[in-house]
Amino acid sequence: MARVLKVSAPLDFAAIRAEAGVPEGFPADALAEADRVAADPPLPEHDATDLPLVTIDPAGARDLDQAVHLARTAGGYRVSYAIADVGAFVPLGSAIDAEARRRGQTVYSPDGRTPLHPPQLSEGAASLLPGQLRPAALWTIDLDADGEVTTVDLRRARVRSRAQLDYESVGAQVPAELELLPEIGRLLQSRARDRGAIELGTPSQEVEPGPDGGWTIAFRGQSDVEGWNAQISLLTGRCAARLMLDGGVGVLRTLPPADPRAVDALRRLAPELGVDWPDGAGPGEVIAGLDPALPRHATFLDAAASLLRGAAYTAFEGAPPAEPGHGGVGGPYAHVTAPLRRLVDRFGTEVCLALAAGEQPSARLRAALPELPGLMAASDRRTHEVERAVVDLVEATLLADRVGEVFDAVVLDADEKRSTVVLTELAVQARCDGRLTAGDRVRVRLTTADPATRTVRFAATDDADRPLT
Repeated sequence: MARVLKVSAPLDFAAIRAEAGVPEGFPADALAEADRVAADPPLPEHDATDLPLVTIDPAGARDLDQAVHLARTAGGYRVSYAIADVGAFVPLGSAIDAEARRRGQTVYSPDGRTPLHPPQLSEGAASLLPGQLRPAALWTIDLDADGEVTTVDLRRARVRSRAQLDYESVGAQVPAELELLPEIGRLLQSRARDRGAIELGTPSQEVEPGPDGGWTIAFRGQSDVEGWNAQISLLTGRCAARLMLDGGVGVLRTLPPADPRAVDALRRLAPELGVDWPDGAGPGEVIAGLDPALPRHATFLDAAASLLRGAAYTAFEGAPPAEPGHGGVGGPYAHVTAPLRRLVDRFGTEVCLALAAGEQPSARLRAALPELPGLMAASDRRTHEVERAVVDLVEATLLADRVGEVFDAVVLDADEKRSTVVLTELAVQARCDGRLTAGDRVRVRLTTADPATRTVRFAATDDADRPLT
């Protein structure tokens, strides 16, 4: 599938952010508060600086939310997961809190990030930068030899990360600090499949700075290291959800079970795309065995996205939600591991810290929970609008002088009048007019590539479909 494109023309990503209503600067009172608290960071009494924690993030990241240490125990494993204690820096009702609620999450663009919190916190005093003493919410999760949770401890602690690692270098050679990551990661992936979790792993379009000052666009899949690291975060989120449900208060990340009709439709599509679906296997098990680099598998995975519709944040107090689970995770789940970058995680962490200490969250914290689903939904829409517009702009700019050319493509979805296709040699995905069949390899003609409207459009040609490999 898909390859890298290069665009050398100057592109106005700031205009896209402005169009979507992304804030660019912080109010003076929020910056002043950030300066004050960054100058005198609050440090908890519990000292966990003996833990040889490390972070693993994209290369060059400064907003480091999580640091991990993995150890073998007599009966299994111990996962120590330190999460940046943003709540220690951002009290409810503060100017920083108000601005974070307005933003909802960090917005990433090719030319930089628009952070959720002032940079002196998100990339400074609150970030788990290597060698720095930091306050953290420290999760200690014991697993048995089968990867099932046996005990969970959560408390505020002072920590010091030993090293800042990145996915690429860890993928090339797993360092000693993370020697158990592949073993634990694969074990947790196996347990996820047992729960019926659905992890698509489809490649995403990403725009990045190019070496010549321009931009590149490519389809990027998740590496093994990213997948294993994500399992540590998912494990923690599942433990957080359990704390909330047992305590009768919290905010969950929910996703209804896959619609049986969507599962049936996907099962009928499988043989058309050469995908083996053994009797008795669930969709998550089938998906786990696919290779997104193969066109037929990529088409199947794109169709499988229909199984994961209806994600939401669900706040509750007292009785649990009618549907507390997350279909993608295969059980109840809460966002608590990225508080520097996502608003809801700070509140979820504060709820869990209170419950883990045998207390109820404060009245002020409980009162804020029902506001979070709406705030996060709005910020999700804004972020997705920016991400899609950025890709559309780069695609249209790249192809602006190629209108009329014919390209090889794979049909991702189709109806009677138009389809979505992805070019086989370029990282472009766009609408295509004409009757096509999902999964086919086709020839399409570029009819529109307009950077001003950020529009790319193809039309099916009269060429015969060719077998898909």
